[in-house]
Amino acid sequence: MNSKNENLAMLCDFYEFTMGNGYLKNNLHKKNVYFDVFFRNIPDDGGFAIAAGLQQVIEYIKDLHFDKEDIEYFRSKNMFSEDFLEYLADFKFTGDIYAVPEGTCIFPREPIMTIKAPAIEAQILETFILLTLNHQSLIATKANRIVRAAQGRPVLEFGSRRAQGADGAVKGARAAYIGGCAGTACTLTDELYQVPASGTMAHAWVQMFDSEYEAFKAYCEIYPHNAVLLVDTYNTLKSGVPNAIRVFKEMLVPQGITNFAIRLDSGDISYLSKQARKMLDEAGLTNCKIVASNALDEHLIRDLLMQGAKIDVFGVGERMITSKSAPVFGGVYKLVAIENENGEIVPKIKLSENIAKITNPHFKKVYRLYDKETGKAIADELCLYDEVIDTTKEHTIFDPNATWKQKTLTNFTARELQVPIFKNGECVYESPSIEEIKAYCQKEVETLWDEVKRFENPHRYYVDLSQKLWDIKKELCVKNAMKSK
Repeated sequence: MNSKNENLAMLCDFYEFTMGNGYLKNNLHKKNVYFDVFFRNIPDDGGFAIAAGLQQVIEYIKDLHFDKEDIEYFRSKNMFSEDFLEYLADFKFTGDIYAVPEGTCIFPREPIMTIKAPAIEAQILETFILLTLNHQSLIATKANRIVRAAQGRPVLEFGSRRAQGADGAVKGARAAYIGGCAGTACTLTDELYQVPASGTMAHAWVQMFDSEYEAFKAYCEIYPHNAVLLVDTYNTLKSGVPNAIRVFKEMLVPQGITNFAIRLDSGDISYLSKQARKMLDEAGLTNCKIVASNALDEHLIRDLLMQGAKIDVFGVGERMITSKSAPVFGGVYKLVAIENENGEIVPKIKLSENIAKITNPHFKKVYRLYDKETGKAIADELCLYDEVIDTTKEHTIFDPNATWKQKTLTNFTARELQVPIFKNGECVYESPSIEEIKAYCQKEVETLWDEVKRFENPHRYYVDLSQKLWDIKKELCVKNAMKSK
């Protein structure tokens, strides 16, 4: 049994350390480098994704260190120099990080985080940053799709028992809340991150009693203001709903309590919800809500509502917490520039026969351009780090994949998406509350055109390059292509 406490600094691909040792051997360890974190494809072929996980990256970097046991582990591998082990023993992040705030709508090929740091420091961050941003951005994106499908009805995250491990459950529920869920079933996520947790009963509660009626009655006695009765243990319409109506009318209505519900967890949810609604209304319980669960996702929810299902709240589990239909976000961490001996930034590019894998070089900033009249986002533009977009003048943008496609903007505003997170190793970012992040996410989504938010064949949102950046990329492509001949 391993009694060592886990140090997240060691949650790192081994090659980061072998490269770090190599950087030190070649006297490259003090050279400042620039890495971009970006992704190439939107999950579920959607129109946009949502950034999440920044807070956990911040916490990781603040505590990033290697203890004596870690150093001894590296020594035992007989691969690393003593100079490198001494470097790790005194390790502290000293660089700069810029990132888009959590809840920001993001698009392929634009940097959602940029790291400027000495080479070894920047390299060691790669694994944790990617696993954190990839996972939480994936779940936040999926949750937002499901929430939008529900058309204003609350969606609760129910997925802990089907999540990919403990961290997947806890951090996944946090990300789902950012994406728009109303709460979670995960108690630990509430305790750690203040995501509202709630829950009522499972079928086992009903089975523990001699009758369904007794089970419902006992629950309402204990939790009169939080009564959600699971009505499908035996027979939903012949037993469950009638017993729930009886208990509500006997125990809660006389007390003036009107906040109660039934939950459907199996069967033909559309049909059962419509029949249950009819029975509840005929009993005078028009205020009683109907909660539905059972392997739901955005497509099933949309279909249920199109069929006229009478559902007030959705509980969504495995298909959200694992993003079952698209379980990988695919964010990458790529070198885009280095500083030479004179402190000048030298752009770097990765070429590929696959055009989508050719990186955008240089230290960059990301602008989001908005139409002043509608407030809707028009496009994003990647610029060099020192470029400023003048919104008082006409501004022409173009598609970097088809440069003849151009648009001239006049009545527009521009916002830099990335904000400083770390400067010289010190955190300069004040993290908002989870409620503020969720509200910001909702406002972000509202700035997108409906065509971008479609589930099927969404309009492609443009991420353009400034003319200066485009010229540099083109020059590097030609220069490096010539080297390969």
